[in-house]
Amino acid sequence: MTSYRSDYAWLPHGWEADTALRIDGGRFAAIDAQADTTAERLGRWLLPGMPNLHSHAFQRAMAGLAERQTHAEDSFWTWRETMYAFAGRIGPDELRAIAAQLYVEMLEAGYTQVCEFHYLHHQPDGRPYADPATMSLALVEAARETGIGLTLLPTLYQTGGFDGRELGERQRRFGHATDAYLDLLQRLRVHEGATLRIGVALHSLRAVPQASLQAVLDSGLVDDAPIHIHIAEQIGEVQDCLALRNARPVEWLLANAPVDARWTLVHATHLTDAEMRGIAASGAVAGLCPTTEANLGDGLFPLKDFLAADGVLGIGSDSHISVSPVEELRWLEYGQRLVSRHRNIAVSESSTSVGETLWGDALFGGARAAGAALGAIEAGARADLLVLDEHAPQLAGREPGALLDTVVFAGNRNLVRDVMVDGQWCVRDGRHRDAARIAGRYAAALRRIGL
Repeated sequence: MTSYRSDYAWLPHGWEADTALRIDGGRFAAIDAQADTTAERLGRWLLPGMPNLHSHAFQRAMAGLAERQTHAEDSFWTWRETMYAFAGRIGPDELRAIAAQLYVEMLEAGYTQVCEFHYLHHQPDGRPYADPATMSLALVEAARETGIGLTLLPTLYQTGGFDGRELGERQRRFGHATDAYLDLLQRLRVHEGATLRIGVALHSLRAVPQASLQAVLDSGLVDDAPIHIHIAEQIGEVQDCLALRNARPVEWLLANAPVDARWTLVHATHLTDAEMRGIAASGAVAGLCPTTEANLGDGLFPLKDFLAADGVLGIGSDSHISVSPVEELRWLEYGQRLVSRHRNIAVSESSTSVGETLWGDALFGGARAAGAALGAIEAGARADLLVLDEHAPQLAGREPGALLDTVVFAGNRNLVRDVMVDGQWCVRDGRHRDAARIAGRYAAALRRIGL
């Protein structure tokens, strides 16, 4: 058992002064309100590690490469063609190198768990690798190498639209027959451990026919697993669903699937009031990715009304145009301010602090989406924590009541100094323990694929 102390730690009820932490076997064994002065002092400010609930790791390497106009009406759909072309260059070695670099950046930014929405399954021509789990295991290896916690979400992807059309040539490496997909889940489950959870992703309603969705839910493999799905991200998706299923995407899902706290509805951007209230009532997590949603021109989630309905939310970096929980939370709030022309939108009955509300909600929702006991400094939770740089000028003179507002809204300097995952230090003094070697391998991988 290892003992630490801090001047302040952010516990489930808020800031606690002179806190003692005891860690055993990668878990918080006890949290005491009075610090043991003989224990190692970690710093002035301790936060729980932040879960990242939505990632497509390979897209990290194309961030910034889709910012030139290709069409006067550029949109998500034109960006997707660029992404498909890029995905065709990625093999297992490249995926592992890109993911490891991404995970180093996530850890240094304060993310300690990532939910990997993984659909790059097969060879570029659609043929399976000799081991069908090859690409999935590349992500597992990258997570283990870097130390980040991973919720791996192998993705079912079968059709090119609501009309059931076959996958296009560049989508073939994403596809699975339902039996093959369930076999992949079984292959991966044997690797689960303290920092690895295997869940399920249904790419979208347009890519997963109703019969396949039901077969996965009835398989017995998802009864206690997190279930993620892209939904209602684009107006075109909503229109197609209305035309062919006579219902909006979220409306249809709530009526035809047992949506509950296991589910994460990623983006859920275009909602009616009834759909928004339905998500909140179900206990499902709204998986919000504000920097990617802004980059792709998706639209804005109805945050204020969702919080008023006691909805659960979390944040993800998705396409990794940014890898920063602070930026995701900041722009989640700023988007609302821009459309409402008011300030301080994300507050609750228990707190008028926007920073505290957003950080706390993202911790809770992210842990639920990950399907793991994390996101809190409390007995029994996995020992993930962030030590902030107490000497950073931004934090000078700050008392607890203003600390998280300052972290989220005051400048762009990364204030995370040290990061622990599962009781092990991954980042010290702002630098990952293996950053240089992983960055070198990443650069070599990009040269191989012609970047």
